[in-house]
Amino acid sequence: MNGISRRVVSGLIALLTASCVLAQPAPPKTVELIVFPGGFNWPVWIAQEKGLLAKNGIAVRLTPTVSSVFQLTNLIDGKFDIAMTAIDNLIAYREGQGEEPVLGRDLQAVMGGDSGFLRLVTVPEVDSYSQLRGKTLSVDARTTGYAFVLIEMLERAGLKEGDYKLERAGGVLQRFQALMEKKHAGTLLLSPFEVQAEAKGYHRLGNATDVLGRYQGLVAGVRKSWADAHRAEVIAYIRAFSDAVEWLYDPANKDEALAVLLRNLPNLGPGGAQTAYGILLSPKDGFQRKAKIDMEGVKTVLALRSKYGQPRKSLSDPSPYYDASFYDAAIRR
Repeated sequence: MNGISRRVVSGLIALLTASCVLAQPAPPKTVELIVFPGGFNWPVWIAQEKGLLAKNGIAVRLTPTVSSVFQLTNLIDGKFDIAMTAIDNLIAYREGQGEEPVLGRDLQAVMGGDSGFLRLVTVPEVDSYSQLRGKTLSVDARTTGYAFVLIEMLERAGLKEGDYKLERAGGVLQRFQALMEKKHAGTLLLSPFEVQAEAKGYHRLGNATDVLGRYQGLVAGVRKSWADAHRAEVIAYIRAFSDAVEWLYDPANKDEALAVLLRNLPNLGPGGAQTAYGILLSPKDGFQRKAKIDMEGVKTVLALRSKYGQPRKSLSDPSPYYDASFYDAAIRR
């Protein structure tokens, strides 16, 4: 082989090597995601296990939160990128009505999730609203999250705020554990926690959506400044989550879906998982299809915050709290 041939072959090898390097997929970008523990994270687990996040070029580092205060203050501080949280939390901290004196002026929702799956559950000794008079009920925080939902449900049942006490007990997992220990007479649980409670003789007094009508619960919340600078990651997350929801709703995937649920929530047991499947994937009020936010449900959130939030504000327009551009881009593909 002469010198020219060697140079040609070497050049071809170099080109082939470079093309192989270029063909390697870029490593996924890691998104810091903070969530409340519970079965409502099912779409996230599916997105992880079925490779839907990786398919869209991202990975999530999942952090469970102990309370909305921890979740929102750390989201505002930039320690987390996306929070699966009640839209009421985003609105409260944006409007200066949060549990802590921290402002999140650029907090916004970018995607829906669910209608809250909120159930008022009480200890076995209490089986009616009237028996809650003089009792203590637990909340995550007194001024955010679902506290106003609980207060409104009790009011419509004839109980004024002075008729009972509210005590901060942390996120839904912490409230569930406190309820199991009978530290409080009742609390709002998120499905499927009530499934485990009812199996132990606890009572479900009511479902929030039966009392309030349409209600927006969990959403994907972000700091708009971060989201604008990481638009591709936000769109990727929405797309993966939305695809995971649709995968869950496909009956052909039921057995695999239940296996994923039980791996993450083994205490449910097979029977509890079957019950949870019917609740979380209910055609009426299960996970929001394609993770589409319910703007009428957001109006219900605003009405409750206008009624109970401090300092008092009149809030009625949901548009400032939701940036649809990310969702529209994700669904448009």
